[in-house]
Amino acid sequence: MAGSGLMKQPVPDSEQVGWFSADPVAALTRRRLIGSLGAGVGSVGLAAALADGGDSALRHFAPRARRVIHLFMNGGPYQGDFFDPKPLLQKYAGQRPPEADLRTERRTAGLLPSPFRFRPCGSSGIPISSLLPLTGQQADELCVLRSTWTDNPNHGPALLLMNNGTILPTRPSMGSWLSWGLGSENRNLPSYVVLCPGKPVRFSILWTSAFLPGSHQGTYINHSVPTPEKLIPFLRNESAGREMQAAQVELISRLNRHQLSRTGPDGQLEGRLQAMETAFRMQFTATDAFDLQQETKATRELYGEGHFASGCLLARRLSERGVRFIQVYYGDGQPWDTHSDHNRQAETLARSIDRPIAALLQDLRQRGLLDETLILWGGEFGRTPTSENGSGRDHNHYGFTTWLAGGGVRGGMTYGETDDFGFRAVQDRVHVHDLHATMLHLLGLDHERLTYRYAGRDFRLTDVAGRVLSDVVGG
Repeated sequence: MAGSGLMKQPVPDSEQVGWFSADPVAALTRRRLIGSLGAGVGSVGLAAALADGGDSALRHFAPRARRVIHLFMNGGPYQGDFFDPKPLLQKYAGQRPPEADLRTERRTAGLLPSPFRFRPCGSSGIPISSLLPLTGQQADELCVLRSTWTDNPNHGPALLLMNNGTILPTRPSMGSWLSWGLGSENRNLPSYVVLCPGKPVRFSILWTSAFLPGSHQGTYINHSVPTPEKLIPFLRNESAGREMQAAQVELISRLNRHQLSRTGPDGQLEGRLQAMETAFRMQFTATDAFDLQQETKATRELYGEGHFASGCLLARRLSERGVRFIQVYYGDGQPWDTHSDHNRQAETLARSIDRPIAALLQDLRQRGLLDETLILWGGEFGRTPTSENGSGRDHNHYGFTTWLAGGGVRGGMTYGETDDFGFRAVQDRVHVHDLHATMLHLLGLDHERLTYRYAGRDFRLTDVAGRVLSDVVGG
């Protein structure tokens, strides 16, 4: 069957008996009829092929990275406070140049300079704000993309585009695409984990698997209280021991596989089966993976305190255990959405991310994991150089900053530019599709070939766009 650019193997005839069953009612369920007309055939065989940790066989070319950690500043940080200095804002403070006449979510006033100073950091001399002194010490690991842009200034659509590659809430998330395309390195843990101390705007559609098999959906974990028993509800089954549970899982698995032998491939059933088996195994591995008390006191102090620090440390522990894609959302709701009292909030937010980010980069490097772990930092958009309500900043999707590190990226560089005030990306512009295409490339996947056929057409993370940023890929 031709279902994707990953060249899935056809299902053996012996496994297709159910398609031609003598019992037409058993053979022709609604889902099977739709599947026979071309919806969902891309799921055939891939999950089984990757269930034991298949990694490189289905890649399109040699990878630079094996996994991703996405540090997501939900709400949208202001690029001019951190990585994109704009000295002309001070000179023309309060004025409203023609460049300010852009369609944003809300009405804004004159130019509002950032009060935070920049200095050259690392041997590369990348300008980084005084808000991030420890991250600045890691400047030579960073590839700062100053010219990122997206399509919409509202949180919902922008969150979806950054996380799912489209503003439509019916498409698979980036992590699901990677899990589906690359499989898992650890059968005892999910291949895609989402850490958030609360619920971001749009919540679970940001890590949905949509029409991909359900086993590739992100596993959401609220890490507000970072102890295994509280992180994962019902982690332990108090009514049945390990042997009894194993027997139960085996019985249900046999019944499900018998059903599959009668009816043919069913991606949803196979996904539920895999999720159940993973949940069983997690009872005995999650207590280890999610237990931060196993870290030394020095390591815990390196990351600091707070939910974001715990998220970064958990991300390192999960990445070294083979979890393919880990997202660390900064917080509940949209904490970086600073429509008022921006400068005070920016200081508080920066203080809570600086030490954990620097520690994560340092810790991964010391453990030999940074070269194979791709890190992405940023929000769904940036913020305006003009003021809102006197002390706030509105959303700005025309030009903002993200950065990459590790995983085959050229560190110690900036790429692209916004205009003199920071309204628009004007040089070497990086659309979100370009960012996704580049990340897939670093993971050994061609974004134009990583496709899934559903409802009569081929879908992909980058839709019909995207280009690889060859200048940021290391030699």
